[in-house]
Amino acid sequence: MRPMSEVRADFEAFCDLFYTRKRVAEAFALLVSDDYIQHNPTIGDGPQPAIDMLTPKFDGSPDARFEIQRILVDGDFAMVHVKASRPGAPDAAVADIYRFENGRIVEHWDVLQPVPAHAVHDHPMF
Repeated sequence: MRPMSEVRADFEAFCDLFYTRKRVAEAFALLVSDDYIQHNPTIGDGPQPAIDMLTPKFDGSPDARFEIQRILVDGDFAMVHVKASRPGAPDAAVADIYRFENGRIVEHWDVLQPVPAHAVHDHPMF
C-alpha cells in the first residue's frame, strides 16, 4: 500500500483539476483507472461515461463553482466535501467518496444534498 501522504497529494491534484479548475477529462486521465466502477445510478462504469456526463456540468458551465471544503484520506479511501453553486439553482452539499487501488481511483460513490433556504437550526453545512 502506498503511503497516505502520496495518496493525499495525488488526490489533492485530482480535486484541484476536477473541482476547482473544472478540467474533467484531464483529472480523469491523471488518476482514474480504466476499470472505474461508478455507483451513481445515472452514470455508467468506466471513465468515459463519467467524463461525458460531467464535462457539461463542469467545463461547460463557466458560472458554476465547486468549492472544496475538506478532503479526507483513510487508507485506500478518499472523500471530498464540496459546495456546488450554479446560477438559478440552490447550492448543494456534495460528498464524493473514492476508492484507490494500485495508486488509481477504481470506484466512486456520491451523496448530494440541496442547501435549504431555511434550516431548523443554525448549524452550517460547510
